[in-house]
Amino acid sequence: MEKEAAAWAAAAAAAAPAPESHGTAGKWARNSDCDETAGDFISRLPDDILGTVISLLPTKDGGRTQALSRRWRHLWLSAPLNLEVRNRPPRCFPGVPALTSVVPRAAISEILSRHPGPTRRLYINCPRSGFLFFWAQEWFQSRALANLQELDISHANSPLLETVLHSASTILVAKISHCDLSEKIEPCMNFPLLKKLTLFYISISEHVLHRLLSGCHALESLYMAEVRAAGCLRVSSPTITTIIFRHSSSEKAELVIEDAPCLLRLLLTDCNRDDCVTVRVISAPNLKILGPFLVVVSKLLLFQGISSVSSTNSMHTLKVLALKPSGDKLLAVLNILRWFPCLEKLCIIFHKHYEMHEENEPQYDPLHPIECLESHLKKVVFKSFQGYRRQVEFARFFVLNAKVLDKMEFEVYNHYRSEMVAYQYRLLQVENRASRHARFEFRTTSMPINMSMISQWLPFRPIHRVDA
Repeated sequence: MEKEAAAWAAAAAAAAPAPESHGTAGKWARNSDCDETAGDFISRLPDDILGTVISLLPTKDGGRTQALSRRWRHLWLSAPLNLEVRNRPPRCFPGVPALTSVVPRAAISEILSRHPGPTRRLYINCPRSGFLFFWAQEWFQSRALANLQELDISHANSPLLETVLHSASTILVAKISHCDLSEKIEPCMNFPLLKKLTLFYISISEHVLHRLLSGCHALESLYMAEVRAAGCLRVSSPTITTIIFRHSSSEKAELVIEDAPCLLRLLLTDCNRDDCVTVRVISAPNLKILGPFLVVVSKLLLFQGISSVSSTNSMHTLKVLALKPSGDKLLAVLNILRWFPCLEKLCIIFHKHYEMHEENEPQYDPLHPIECLESHLKKVVFKSFQGYRRQVEFARFFVLNAKVLDKMEFEVYNHYRSEMVAYQYRLLQVENRASRHARFEFRTTSMPINMSMISQWLPFRPIHRVDA
């Protein structure tokens, strides 16, 4: 067993010490083998659980677990592999320890031939990879890659990308970044088990995206960030439940949800540039969560079917909405709220404080009520709340008009003084609130808002609360 372990460590280029190496680690390992009362509770776990733990480690670190004790030596040979393939070591920065867990490309074939266990994850990052696709063809014929679960491929040329995509039919999670998915990718792709797909900084044609998604028969989550498309990005999937779309460049982008009967969440991040992003929802009959939605129609257009969403073409399924008002314009927000009559949760994300022109915005007309304010809206969250006048007026409207409101949260930065809370309550006219059972909380955070986390509405430490 010791010779086999040593040979395997050499093949993996782990440079790990032999299990009986001298020093503190060797003494600890020998003592743990002899002393059953040493408190080594981890080694008492079943083999399959320990194998899962090892599989989450990079290849070299997983190989080094053989040095822990006799109990661990056989686990590495049966644990699923976590392989990282690079042309060169990752870039190092001053003061940051160098990563030594990357396996040299030349060792991959020997590793796959010697390791009897399956491969859980394969990461390939090989710019200017040349003839690496010939190696990949050999790798994917290995028994160890027969049940690959996670694929992460970056900076791959077309031949390598085509070889990998046409061979990895068992993957559950896939990430493709910094690649060109053009018409050169042939023939059709088949991913019957894929549940999560990430496309990051890629170029893709409308035709190839359609073929890619058509081959994903179990897809649940699609994340697209900075995707350059020749044509619009059309999404049709009978199984997808979450779409996250990020676009911060100056190039125009159009996202079309053509047919997504199971879609629940459509999250838009960093879509902030003028006239750059258009979102068309042709068929998403179960859409419940949307945002952050920029409150300037010229910057983000939302369509349902062939017509833009409006009070007469409303979405009754939507329950949760995040908005970024431009200049704290209450009227623009109210007009959007008319689009979603059954809205239950609303998150308002304020921008930085800019001096506003004095403008008299129209008052809320009870003769033309907003349906969600009358009977559905139960929670309102204000993020980046600084308490200046326009923000207070903005929030006070919901205090006085949301008739079934259950809770209102204000996220403030940690410099916000707690003694100001009572003053804010007077400005908000909490005593005159439309919903007598509404609760109000101020929560602090030291971090600027992360738009990609908006859907989670992470909780923060409350500093004050008023209950009915």
